[in-house]
Amino acid sequence: MGTAERRREASEDGAAAREVTRRQATEAERAGHMAGPADAGRVREAAGARQAYRPLWVEEPAKRRRLPDPVRTAAVRAVLVIAVTLIQATVAVLCTLAGSWLAFPMVISSVVSTIAATWAVLDVWVTRQVWNQRHGVVSTPASTARALRRERRQARRAERAAERERARIRRRGGAGQLSHS
Repeated sequence: MGTAERRREASEDGAAAREVTRRQATEAERAGHMAGPADAGRVREAAGARQAYRPLWVEEPAKRRRLPDPVRTAAVRAVLVIAVTLIQATVAVLCTLAGSWLAFPMVISSVVSTIAATWAVLDVWVTRQVWNQRHGVVSTPASTARALRRERRQARRAERAAERERARIRRRGGAGQLSHS
């Protein structure tokens, strides 16, 4: 479910909640006019609920685009590996301070886990680069590069047009030419 669908559902839920609150307040007011002073507190409470209704939060559009699925998966994997590495390092320090026999194996596993965490972070970076390369990102080259590319494209078009014109003239056998220069 995307953000637009969630926003639509949230606005529908909010509208439904406001409608229910209004309905309850209206029914309570009607009941208050017909009922005695015992129901007056309930009427005031319903009227207050009608005036004070506000949604709990307001959804704002995302500031950045969502990461592609493979990149997000690699990032989650990297975070988990880093968390395990930090836990192992903490246990290794505590075992060392306590003088436990477990200190040496924990230090070794922390070193191995640090290498794995580095690998996981590099995996995120490589996965992101591969995704960008395969699925194309919007590139914004410098204005000079853009101008040079535009000039080259125009030169290629002009050259192709001239070649087509020469081929057309050759097909006609030179007819229509004023001079043979």
